[in-house]
Amino acid sequence: MVTPPDATVPATRQVRQLEVTPEHAGRRIDNFLAWVLKGVPKSRIYRMLRSGEARVNGGRVRPAYRICPGDRLRIPPVYTEAPPNRGPEVPEWLKTALRDAVVYEDPDLLALAKPAGVAVHSGTGVSLGLIEALRAMRPEEPYLELVHRLDRGTSGCLLVARRPEALRALHGMLRAGRIEKTYLTLLRGRWRGGAEVVDLGLRRDVLRSGERMVGVATDGKPARTVFAPRELFRSASLMEARLITGRTHQIRVHAMEIDHPVAGDAKYGDKGFNRVMRDLGLRDLFLHSHRIALVSPRSGARISIVTELPAVLRGVLQALRAADRH
Repeated sequence: MVTPPDATVPATRQVRQLEVTPEHAGRRIDNFLAWVLKGVPKSRIYRMLRSGEARVNGGRVRPAYRICPGDRLRIPPVYTEAPPNRGPEVPEWLKTALRDAVVYEDPDLLALAKPAGVAVHSGTGVSLGLIEALRAMRPEEPYLELVHRLDRGTSGCLLVARRPEALRALHGMLRAGRIEKTYLTLLRGRWRGGAEVVDLGLRRDVLRSGERMVGVATDGKPARTVFAPRELFRSASLMEARLITGRTHQIRVHAMEIDHPVAGDAKYGDKGFNRVMRDLGLRDLFLHSHRIALVSPRSGARISIVTELPAVLRGVLQALRAADRH
């Protein structure tokens, strides 16, 4: 039987066998192990899974495997230099940013206005992500898990579940397309016409360097984005982008494919356009999760969460307006 880990007990130095109970069903194995092994870096957990040190029902699984009731987990001896009674050290600037970022809260759900430049979780080259920092800042909360993800350079509304049952319900709603996600983005060039649906399948590949790239492919996963103009400038367009599906890098790749790449996009964008935008003060992607609408999994009430454009993005728009006046 799995119980919440005691934060005062150091990481175990003996092999443990755990059986998954129903309240944890549906959690990713990497996130579950991070919850059990407080203070152990996520990179170490990924190595445990890759090497087979950590196993489920006697076999190896990928980090994205979702555990089921009755699964038997083998957890190897783990050593950590982290103090046994403390979580990761969260810098003061991040504490302040996250305290100010909470825009909605109920017993099931937190919604935060994620700052651009902050990774949502730890990983390659990132020792501390938003979710790890949030857990360290809220030690009284036994359960905090990301409902979805935003790219590091993307700002705006991010959902965090506070109960396993809520996470399962919200993931089901995402798969069924019952969570509305609308972004604001600045695209290269002046948009012509009204709303346009981009319906192009996407396939994710990993290059030899380890970099993750997404491209349009006839055999890719279905992906659909609705772009609608909000404000037009001589050299750029502020657009609303509504996701019908939620694929990795979907807005960025679809925008590139229709010859209107996202401002500030170093991976799929236009270098010359990005230099111009940088001169106007843009330091990250101009891609902002503006609104998320859903039905509460507990009460059935309609919830609409809106996060306004950050000051730096508003400043870029003001600079474009001023340039158009001259």
